[in-house]
Amino acid sequence: MLPFQTLIPLNKTLALPVYRQIANAITQHIKNGILKPETALPGTREMAEILDVHRKTVVAAYSELQIQGWILVTPRKGFFVAGNLPELKPREWKQDAAGGYGKQMSAPFNVLTKDRQGGIYAPDTPFRLSIDDGWPDTRLAPLDLLMREYRSLLKFKYKNPVTGVVTAGAFSLREAMVDYLAETRGIKAGIPNLLITHGAQMAIYIAARLTIAPGSNVIAGTPGYFTASQVFQHLGANLLTVSVDDQGMDTDAVEAICKKHPISMLYVIPHHHHPTTVTLSPARRMHLLELSAQYNFAIIEDDYDYGFHYNSSPYLPLASGQHEGRVIYIGSFSKSLAASVRIGFLVGAEDFVQQGIYLRKLLDLKGNHLMEDALAILINNGDISRHLKKANRIYQSRLLHLTSLLDTHLQHTVEYTVPMGGMAIWTRFKVPLKTLSANAAKQGLYISDGSNYMVENACRIGFASLSEAEMTEAVTILASGI
Repeated sequence: MLPFQTLIPLNKTLALPVYRQIANAITQHIKNGILKPETALPGTREMAEILDVHRKTVVAAYSELQIQGWILVTPRKGFFVAGNLPELKPREWKQDAAGGYGKQMSAPFNVLTKDRQGGIYAPDTPFRLSIDDGWPDTRLAPLDLLMREYRSLLKFKYKNPVTGVVTAGAFSLREAMVDYLAETRGIKAGIPNLLITHGAQMAIYIAARLTIAPGSNVIAGTPGYFTASQVFQHLGANLLTVSVDDQGMDTDAVEAICKKHPISMLYVIPHHHHPTTVTLSPARRMHLLELSAQYNFAIIEDDYDYGFHYNSSPYLPLASGQHEGRVIYIGSFSKSLAASVRIGFLVGAEDFVQQGIYLRKLLDLKGNHLMEDALAILINNGDISRHLKKANRIYQSRLLHLTSLLDTHLQHTVEYTVPMGGMAIWTRFKVPLKTLSANAAKQGLYISDGSNYMVENACRIGFASLSEAEMTEAVTILASGI
């Protein structure tokens, strides 16, 4: 018999469990050829005596090896090294020229865009400070509570591997959101009307894919959300744009288009329009619903940061009105909590959502159900609502601080209108923004050069993610770069 006491050295002071040490040692000896295929191993009692451990420890080690395919258990005969091992040593192969990846792919592939992405989001180069597009302050989010529930679920509910495919999202989160959407936004929807997505952008893509065919006419505001427009055009839509003023999307212009062209879908951001931050007026909301019914087109309502309002209560979404299922409502918890919490949602008619579930399955079999279950707990116990109330007070204070800084340090350089809510100010510059962005970068501050906003010399200045001290330093750097 092989000297297993020597072959399997154990250290009971290590964090690695003893049964794993045994399993790892046996695995390594099989790989190294010391334990040959079909070699008999000592029984659990005998091995326990050899290694001076409890028999249950050896049983656990053998069970681990059996699951991984390294050993076979034959009733009334014993334990044997598997004949067909699960892992083979790699064999070397040679090629005349050195391999690796370069800048270009030799095989043909589809080139979707020739533009390098950038402009709105900070590049990979680290900056000391960053003026973003309008993101929440992760430091304020109840991520400790979210992770507490995450760990608790991982320890108790998810002790065994989760099986099955639930593409629509965790049932607990969809169930919690039925009451949450009704109480906060007046939306009447059941569990079959909800699809959880990996952020709002996935929801926009799914909704667009289901409402757009190549050559379809789609209406969106201009200036508008650049990435959504890219999605529509990528899907083959004929993008028809209408202006956005201080009352939001021009619905008279929408009606004029509808009289000339069949419309498949209209995309609207009713609160804090991206990028201009304006809010769609009640009269125009009603007009849009009337036009949707009259001309029978779908509305994608992107309400990405509904939870943040400072000067007055928010208007209810279009999805809360009479729309006969034509409105597809999209929201996100990435704005409520943190950009890293990639949980968005889509609300629609049940037959539409069923097709959305099928499409999402093609992209991503299921999301992070553990995180979704944890989020459901925070919704049900009121932690999300309490966080939003606290964050609204802090963000409103930061908005006022930013406007004061702009008026003091950049009064002759920028023009803006104070938004009713959201996380950013739409700012027009009277000096070249590209030059200002480059000068700021030299001092460790990132600010967009405005290239992706489809408006010359303008960008969004996010205020939510910066403390007042950080904001003061950022604006001081901007002022020094003029």
